[in-house]
Amino acid sequence: MKYYAGIDLGGTFIKCGIVDEKGNILVKDQIPTGKDRPYEEIAADMAALVRRLAESAGIEESDLRAAGIGSPGTVNSKKGVIIYANNLQWKNVPLGGAVAEALGVPVFVTNDANAAALGESFAGAAKGYESSIFVTLGTGVGGGIILDGKLFEGNRSAGAEIGHMVIRAGGEKCTCGRRGCFEAYASATALIRQTKEAMKKNPGSALWKVCPDIEQVNGKTPFDALQTGDKTAERVIKKYVTWLAEGLANLANVFRPNAIVLGGGVCAAGDALLEPLRRKMNRLLYGGTKYAPVPIVIASLGNDAGLVGAAHFAQQSAG
Repeated sequence: MKYYAGIDLGGTFIKCGIVDEKGNILVKDQIPTGKDRPYEEIAADMAALVRRLAESAGIEESDLRAAGIGSPGTVNSKKGVIIYANNLQWKNVPLGGAVAEALGVPVFVTNDANAAALGESFAGAAKGYESSIFVTLGTGVGGGIILDGKLFEGNRSAGAEIGHMVIRAGGEKCTCGRRGCFEAYASATALIRQTKEAMKKNPGSALWKVCPDIEQVNGKTPFDALQTGDKTAERVIKKYVTWLAEGLANLANVFRPNAIVLGGGVCAAGDALLEPLRRKMNRLLYGGTKYAPVPIVIASLGNDAGLVGAAHFAQQSAG
């Protein structure tokens, strides 16, 4: 059995796991990132964490084949360089080389959303599908594209920014500077904005009973209000589902994956989100659903998707 280290680098924590070649996590842990430090110190901490976990799992150094890192931002995966990561304030950081030097095994780096997509494809909700698209509905809309079992990264690993395809020309301003991006309409942030706007226009809505303080609105709020039969919440969710379905249908029509995997806190709504979303997207699929359907499923690996995917990226890259 061969083993790989999977590292999920975040702005607050570094998560790491020792993963076997079948995608099973033997042991995992996390440490604070300490992002304001020089990257060399963070790289040294990553290597030390891998060693400690490998030892606790009883893995010999010779059995640890490689390590993978999922990092936020734009990543040159061929060189292991973080081109730009806003939340870490990094530019052109040779993270892969630094960790490899400290650890003594090959280290491969990819974008964190790509790593999560690969994790769900290899050992999660999309296991068994040749091609899948992972879409995370969080602060923004991120994700990754798996084609024939391989991660699609685009030119110089800068592609697959699925949150930044425009679904409404001249629409809401996006954080990227464009208007009408998928992210500006289908992220959890967008749903919160849409809910707040509806509350301001409808002071009698049950949304106010569910969440008396408008500043505490979250992605769960409209779904909680929907359970009371509130029409305002119903309209909010219907509009949100419409935008989400438009973006997912675009992805499905371009790539025609075996499945779309949804992740993020909004997915906790379950069938209240999924049933209308599936109906809407299926109506938008080119050629319909009879020949090449695209089911929507919920991610299953949770917070482990990134580290499992990073380990599998290392497994694929090491050959």
